[in-house]
This record gives sequence, structure tokens and C-alpha cells, in this order.
Amino acid sequence: MAAPTASPVVQERSVVGPSAVVSQRTEALSPGDLRQVMSTAANDTYDIGPNDVVSVYVLMHPELSIPTPGSSSGLSGALVTGDGYINIPLAGPIKIAGMSAIDAENIITEALRPFVRNPQVTVQVVNAQSLRYYLLGSFTDPGVKYPERQLTLLDALALGGSVDLPHADLYQSFVAQNGVKLPVDLEALLTEGDMSQNITLAPGDTIVIPSSDNEDAFVFGAIAKPGPVPFQSGALSLLQAIGAAGFDLSNYADSRLSQVRIIRPRGQDATFYVVDAASILRGDAAPFALEPGDIVFVPPNLVGTWNQVLAELLPSLQTAGAVLNPFVSIKYLTNH
Repeated sequence: MAAPTASPVVQERSVVGPSAVVSQRTEALSPGDLRQVMSTAANDTYDIGPNDVVSVYVLMHPELSIPTPGSSSGLSGALVTGDGYINIPLAGPIKIAGMSAIDAENIITEALRPFVRNPQVTVQVVNAQSLRYYLLGSFTDPGVKYPERQLTLLDALALGGSVDLPHADLYQSFVAQNGVKLPVDLEALLTEGDMSQNITLAPGDTIVIPSSDNEDAFVFGAIAKPGPVPFQSGALSLLQAIGAAGFDLSNYADSRLSQVRIIRPRGQDATFYVVDAASILRGDAAPFALEPGDIVFVPPNLVGTWNQVLAELLPSLQTAGAVLNPFVSIKYLTNH
């Protein structure tokens, strides 16, 4: 059996000079795109769940309140059953799971109205036992966490002890909610203090911070091996990535390399670059450093517009969609 062919080693000249970037622009997700995926996360109203403990106070009717004032049972409230009900004196079992405390007050009020004149009900969540977050990856204490209340992303990160920043890939970290990655930039939150990324989490959200040992860029287009290209010791240049993906740098078409496209998604935004990689190869421009999660497209010919590039990229993005930054999935893969 023949030995596997090694990826070509690109010897780049140490150039401090003109940038190889021909053009760049930034694009943000639309308000409509954000509403579709962020509406639950932006809602800081807690919904009661199974196994939560709630107290119910009925004004002027202690016998209907839970717990009953002066009770020696030691219970701090009513336990919501696995199917979402609590038992209210006179009214019987009432389903409150999936409701906010205010909604639960309203439904209990209506249930007591036949028995009590002008009932005034207050519901409080005493113990949110159904509330949990999942912290996976580069934490000192990862796992399932049970806070007593809904938390912001920054507060939830603290439940995992601390983030191992030197060995964490913040660029490709994400928050998943109901199976969907949210467009949140953890790198901006943790290293730049960008508090606009500090969303309120919904119950059941998962925070994933991969190890920097698994950092990748993604290369598609006129190359032999499309897909992820790993970083080496935390670094990867554009020419290294293209060479590793199977583009013959010793016999290249100048027109292709002069129009390399790069998409750099970060949270709710992405920067779109056109890079003249041929000038880097000739030594006329400085190397272009990639960042984890970058998407590189080597055009099969001279491509005129970004719309043409995206049309050619779409099948590749659909194939790799699960591992790409959420900006890409939301912007280009939803409803395609």
C-alpha cells in the first residue's frame, strides 16, 4: 500500500508590507433573522416546569394557600407533578407547567372564582428544580448545573468553575437552544467585555466551549480536499490552508488565487474578504492569518460577485452546516 501523500508545506516569505486584502465588508443578521432564533433567549420570564416547588397565596383565605400558614409539614410550597399539575384546595388539580408565575396566578384565580368572591392570588417559584444548564468542554467543572433562577450567559459560565482560556477555542464556542446554535460571540464577551453578548439563557440551554486543540478553518472550491483544515499550534495562514486542502501551489492559476473569498463569522455579524493570495505567494504582500471558523473559497474561475460565490458555496455549506458558525446557518441555510 502506498504511503499517504503529505500535505504540501508552504514556505511563506516573512513580508512586512502591503496587505493582500483587496476588499472587505461586514454584514449583520437582520432583525427578522434574530427574532426567529433569539426570542426565547431574550425572554427573562421563567416558565414553571415539572418538579418545581411553588407557593400559592390567596389573600384573606389562608386555608386555600400553599403552604398553609402555620403548617408544620415543613413543605415550602406545592410540588409540580411530572405532568405539570398542582392541587389547589376547592379547585382541584390545575396544570401550570409551561406558564409564567403571572399566567399561573391568572388560571388559578379563574379556577377559584366559583368558590371565592374576587380571589386575589400570588404565585412564586420557591425552588426551580426543572431549571438546568449544560456546560460542556473547556471548563474546570463541566456538567449539568441546577441554578435556582434563570441566569445570564456570563453568570452561567461561572457555574462551570472557570473557563480554561489558554486552551479554549472561543471563536467556535456556542450556545445551543432547542437544537439551534444561537448567534452569540463568546470571544467578544470573555476577552473584549462586549456585554451585548450577555444574553439571558433559557432553561435547558447548552454552552459548548471546544478545546483549542481542535480549531479548524473550512476550505471549499477549486481544491482537492474540501472541508476542515486544522490549525497547527494555534496558527494557520491562508496559503497553508489552501495547500493542505489540495490546491497545487506549484502550478496554480493566478486568476483563481487573486480572488480568494473568506467569510469570517462572529456572533451576529460576519466580515467578507476578497484576498489576493497570488500576491502573497509571490512575496509581494504579507501573509493572511486565518481565525478558527473562517470559511475559505477558492473560485474555480474569476467570480464576479459575492452572490455568485455564495451560490457556488451553498451545497458545501449545507454539508458542513452542523459545525459552522451559527451566522452561516441562520443567514444561508435556513429555509434553503
